[in-house]
Amino acid sequence: MTAETYRNPVLDADWSDPDVVRVGDDFYLTASSFGRVPGLPLLHSRDLVNWTLVGHALERLEPAEEFERPRHDCGVWAPSLRYHDEHFWIFWGDPDQGIFQVNAPGIRGPWTRPHLLKAGKGLIDPCPLWDEETGEAYLVHAWARSRSGIKNRLTGHRMRPDGTELLDEGKVIVDGDRIPGWFTLEGPKLYKHDGWFWILAPAGGVETGWQGAFRSRGFFGPYEERIVLEQKDTDVNGPHQGGWVRTPSGEDWFLHFQQRGAYGRVVHLQPMRWGADGWPVLGDDGAPVAVHEMPDLPQQPPAAPATDDDFPGGRYGRQWQWTANPGDGWATQHSGDGLRLTCVRSADAHDLRKLPNVLTQRLPGTPCTVEVELRLDSNEPGARAGLAVLGDAFGWIGLQRGADGTAHLVHRFAEAVAEAERDAAHPRLAPGDRARLRIEIGAGARCRFSADVGDGFRPSGPVFAATPWRWVGALLGLVALAPAGQGHAGAATFTQFRISAS
Repeated sequence: MTAETYRNPVLDADWSDPDVVRVGDDFYLTASSFGRVPGLPLLHSRDLVNWTLVGHALERLEPAEEFERPRHDCGVWAPSLRYHDEHFWIFWGDPDQGIFQVNAPGIRGPWTRPHLLKAGKGLIDPCPLWDEETGEAYLVHAWARSRSGIKNRLTGHRMRPDGTELLDEGKVIVDGDRIPGWFTLEGPKLYKHDGWFWILAPAGGVETGWQGAFRSRGFFGPYEERIVLEQKDTDVNGPHQGGWVRTPSGEDWFLHFQQRGAYGRVVHLQPMRWGADGWPVLGDDGAPVAVHEMPDLPQQPPAAPATDDDFPGGRYGRQWQWTANPGDGWATQHSGDGLRLTCVRSADAHDLRKLPNVLTQRLPGTPCTVEVELRLDSNEPGARAGLAVLGDAFGWIGLQRGADGTAHLVHRFAEAVAEAERDAAHPRLAPGDRARLRIEIGAGARCRFSADVGDGFRPSGPVFAATPWRWVGALLGLVALAPAGQGHAGAATFTQFRISAS
């Protein structure tokens, strides 16, 4: 591969349901964040291939009391990112509450607090459109059958241009049940091009579906449809759900996801052109490309969202998210380096999936080695801290304070159907309060745990296969906790978090 080509995926981790917009020479992308906090990640690129994480648009999930506990597949679903009236706008659906929007004068904020535009169950995947020719504004959204009993259709509304209110009760503008062979139509992105209203929307299911295009001379239809991207004879299953963007030189590109099990929904970049018949052509005549010429944009240095962290002053980088709205004092700042996590007391200490105080980041989509240094600064019997891989099943390795005051190296796991963790290896005495923890993640997200407590790295337990959390890819996590009880239970300090390619 030369400097003039790129290889898919361009974001090889779980940046689910991406949407993209160009403002000047800059491209911005957001993605689903579900129940993690902060939400609505904001990524930046100059060439559509090399991306960095520059912030989040949502500091906390609301209503706050609903997200005091983990709700891994709830919260922020499939946002749309737009730029209008010198503001960035993000619309998303919370399947249990309705359609929200936030906006800001710059990508780094300040972002408004979430405004509930349409209340209701099962309202998902909203996308606005401001028609610059007429001054009208519109909104389209899909439906989640799990909450509403409705699916496979898209509903359209007229909207106030200031994005604060819908102006009608809504009308079904595309009914997937009336299209032979189509099912699970969702994720619409709305555009105006060449005198047509366009909806780019996926169907056919997350793992096996295709990308559709719909067009109509009027927003409320009728629409005609076409499949414009599908797996064909490639190894890219279910290529769909994303956004179209045009470069300053007039090139068209489409960013979409591919579901890859424990790795979540990784992001691909497809060339796009408009055919002689006026329909978009994505990829290689409708098949996803693996390698392609770079976009006609100024060459940029290689870049990717950060993973490593030295936690300067006790602060953690943008790549980290809590599994629920954070509590006061979970991570304390200090004068040195290292992440100081309070050993939060919990009656759910036996199950990391139920804990809101797990600090997580995305599992890389390629084989890698994850390492972190841990010091257990707690004398509380039962206090523990460690490095985890989290999904419907989980495994973690770390230190736990024994009843006699000694520290033990522990390695525990829980299968998807288990209600509590079990030992994955026999606990062993640690001569001190420190350990270097390691997880080697190979093909198929198969994880090998090991630790160094002063006598070199020694493997621990059998291979653990990471699993997704329903819609969410597996996560790497740092956690400190203690059994339920009274009083402060101490803390744990993590340093030198590193992820290296294997």
